[in-house]
Amino acid sequence: MKIQDIKRILIVGAGTMGQQIGLLCALNKYDVVMYDISKEILEKALERMKKNASRMVKFKQYSNNEAGDALLRIIITDNAKKAAEDVDLISESVPEDPELKGKIFALFNRLCKPETIFTTNTSTLTPSMFASESGRPENLCALHFHDVAISKIVDIMPHSGTSSQTIELVKGFAEKIGQIPIVLKKEHNGYVFNNMLMALLESSLSLASKGIASVEDIDRSWMGVMHTMVGPFGIMDSVGLETVWKITDYWAEKRDDDQARENAGFLKKFVDEGKIGIKSNQGFYKYPEPAFMKPDFIAGKGNTDE
Repeated sequence: MKIQDIKRILIVGAGTMGQQIGLLCALNKYDVVMYDISKEILEKALERMKKNASRMVKFKQYSNNEAGDALLRIIITDNAKKAAEDVDLISESVPEDPELKGKIFALFNRLCKPETIFTTNTSTLTPSMFASESGRPENLCALHFHDVAISKIVDIMPHSGTSSQTIELVKGFAEKIGQIPIVLKKEHNGYVFNNMLMALLESSLSLASKGIASVEDIDRSWMGVMHTMVGPFGIMDSVGLETVWKITDYWAEKRDDDQARENAGFLKKFVDEGKIGIKSNQGFYKYPEPAFMKPDFIAGKGNTDE
């Protein structure tokens, strides 16, 4: 397969990242199929993609015609066999569970043509955890996106069995959709940026779960010293607290780490209450106008959203 042969993209998992990646591909003139386990999930995802496209038009990133044409290139289906038809590349964004990802890739290995490239958008796992289950380890690597609204950086992480042709094809595809690929030389949990970010989030959660400092003061400290617009807990709200909890809980058990378990428990209370971040309008902060965006937040006068 050559880069010009990649024409049809399958997005597996219609969550926040699947939506972003799917819309990005469609805006770059690729045909896109969105697959998830229910029509309800897919219909809600398509509505959010339409809103994101409108926002891009509003901020003059794309014209109204470009956004409209892109949306016409997107189809949704909860039928795996239909989703797999004539697909050239898969971008998978299902929950951070290596067993689940292995099952998903095994399913599409049976349904897709032999040359289809498999990529995973996993944030913290490595491709080797499910390469064998994929049935085509030479065609599998990680292609990890950040928030595409603010970043063009993508990570490409091969495992030891990934072919050099697959790496070059995925690198070329990333460039064709306007991204800047960083190709890792070997597998590493969390890639480059996420590895640094998770260290920050783990440290912040430990400070809060131990009662050493409040969520607001931890964010205030980071923002005040580093001159950033958001702190670690604001970042977690953006990522989604259910995602941060799943990652924290997974690695707590994997590493038998008591502090990580405490951090996971701290997060779980918010998740159980439905406070999962920006998407639910409340996480550590209330949205759309969180306290950390108030002019006097760092000065200590915007302590809460109450």
